[in-house]
Amino acid sequence: MDTAYLQAMIENLPGIVRARINRRGGSIVVEYDGSPESRNKLLDTLRDLPAETYAHADLNGSMAPELADVFLKGALTLASLKTPLEVSAPLSLLLGLPILLKGLDTLFSQGIKVETLDAAAVGLSLARCDFFTANSIVTLLTLGEHLEASSENRSTELLKSLLRPQVEHVWMERGGEEVRVPITQVVVGDRVICGPGDIIPVDGTVADGEASVNQSSITGESVSVHLYPGKEVLSGSVVEEGRMIIRAERVGAETSMARITRYMENSLRMKSASQTHSAELADRLVPVTLALGMAIFLLTGDMTRATAVLTVDYSCAIKLANPVAVKTAMYDAARGGVLVKGAQALDALAAVDTLVLDKTGTLTNGVLNVTDVIPTGKLTPDALLALTAAAEQHYAHPVAHAVVRAAEERGLKLPAMSNVDYIVAHGVSAYVDDERVLAGSLHFLQDDEHVDCSGVSELADRLRREGSNLLYVSRSGILEGVIAFRDDLRPEAPAVLRGLKATGIRRIIVITGDHRDTAQAVIGQLNDVSELHWEMKPEDKSRIVKDLKDEGGGVAFVGDGVNDAPAMITAQVGICMPGGSNLAKEAAMVLLLEDDLDGLLKARQVATHTRMVIDNCFKSAVGFNSIVLLLATLGLLPPVASALLHNLSTVSILGYAALGNRSTARG
Repeated sequence: MDTAYLQAMIENLPGIVRARINRRGGSIVVEYDGSPESRNKLLDTLRDLPAETYAHADLNGSMAPELADVFLKGALTLASLKTPLEVSAPLSLLLGLPILLKGLDTLFSQGIKVETLDAAAVGLSLARCDFFTANSIVTLLTLGEHLEASSENRSTELLKSLLRPQVEHVWMERGGEEVRVPITQVVVGDRVICGPGDIIPVDGTVADGEASVNQSSITGESVSVHLYPGKEVLSGSVVEEGRMIIRAERVGAETSMARITRYMENSLRMKSASQTHSAELADRLVPVTLALGMAIFLLTGDMTRATAVLTVDYSCAIKLANPVAVKTAMYDAARGGVLVKGAQALDALAAVDTLVLDKTGTLTNGVLNVTDVIPTGKLTPDALLALTAAAEQHYAHPVAHAVVRAAEERGLKLPAMSNVDYIVAHGVSAYVDDERVLAGSLHFLQDDEHVDCSGVSELADRLRREGSNLLYVSRSGILEGVIAFRDDLRPEAPAVLRGLKATGIRRIIVITGDHRDTAQAVIGQLNDVSELHWEMKPEDKSRIVKDLKDEGGGVAFVGDGVNDAPAMITAQVGICMPGGSNLAKEAAMVLLLEDDLDGLLKARQVATHTRMVIDNCFKSAVGFNSIVLLLATLGLLPPVASALLHNLSTVSILGYAALGNRSTARG
């Protein structure tokens, strides 16, 4: 059973303050608000545990020894110096028996592992009646296990603390009155009231009032955000000043915080290739140490020297440093506005050398604005805009939104519309006042629908060179005009791309469905772009990514739309902007939580720095323990000193793994 998952699940139930699972005692200790509802919900959950609870091995491994165990064994070790043989012998055997049994069980079930080494070291000491050394090794092993487990648990709890806002009851507006209800009773459409100090419990839109809100737990941005009617609200944010009524759009398991928590819980189970490789290498070094200890005993007959060698083990530091470093990196990345889905994502992102970006909504703001409305017939600009908006008004596309928004801003009344047909990546066909209206690309109108657009060729060329996108509009087969849009480049884009190049990204490739001239006018401002592909269809994105992967190296794709999901899955690393579709967010391995490109650079920096930290931990573990092993082999270290130095090196390396990333995401 995965007790870490079970604990996280219990602690996220309404009314639960904290939970502790004692596997050795077969019990669960839960602190809750005392309400019958919370108690019943807890019992119902425990009666019917989800399959995920049993589907994975426990993240924390075996039961970690308590600090009291360490003190008890330490006291008994010191006592063995003064107690008579008839007392110290059975006492030492009793202390060492769990390690001996565990070593034998591991030997027969898994082969020669670190537990076998520990058992051999304790067994040799007991065999030569060196009870103080045997007890000292047992105490140091217990202390090491306690510190290692504490380090890993702290990194896990650090991560969970970022994701678990406790909201049990909320105030709502119902029938003109304010009522307090359990959070579990909130449904989509409810009007939730939040005031100073409140954690916002739902995703939604401000319906009334205004407030200053701290979104640092979601976006990593410490500067407060001013929210007012119409602005989007994210669950987990904290109201600092003001009061507002929020119309709930996503509640319970569908809120931003719930999705992020679910991502993190799943990502903690994912092991990277480097983590697996390090663990395998550490396991291969164990038989070498055991063979060296046995060889020294056979050649010299010196059991003390052989025991000292057997206390040195590479495995602990190498195996544990990786998950501790990864969890710390995930925490710091989230604080910096980036959600990284586990060790695999970090590992893959650090290995990326080619970055592919979808232009619209990624390098640009993703908000199109109408800049020119140019009729070619008898319609006025307002009439052309109203005609187009009528055809586009129910189309969920940035161009359609821009047209409709421009018509609303001008206060235009839209004519009646019917028989709408959306043609993906081309445009829209609709009947407006019983006449067929087409609005879309030049290719759609001229090549597919055979509308003569030659009269605006020079005008179109000029607008594209200025960086505008064009929407061609026809009625009853006659071109009625052109509407120009512009999507401005994100102001931080040039600096971010330069920073990415500095981290080792060799190629930056931009893909867009825009016309060549429009794309070049916008991307021409970015000196670090290696390649530009224009007039691309949605299916072309994944094809280009696949071709780049086939060339070798690591490829990351950055996008936000439904059409970007196949490319994200194809790439080694999919990266999604915060405004991306749900499908894109699910497909991505990295989610940017803040609507700018700075998070992309932060994610890359955290990934490369984490790889450096893990490499340093590996080299330190191998280097320091090799020195201790050499000194033990030469007889310069007694077993107790050898065990002490080994455990000190392990704890030091884990401390470095836990602290090595702490400033990266905020740098």
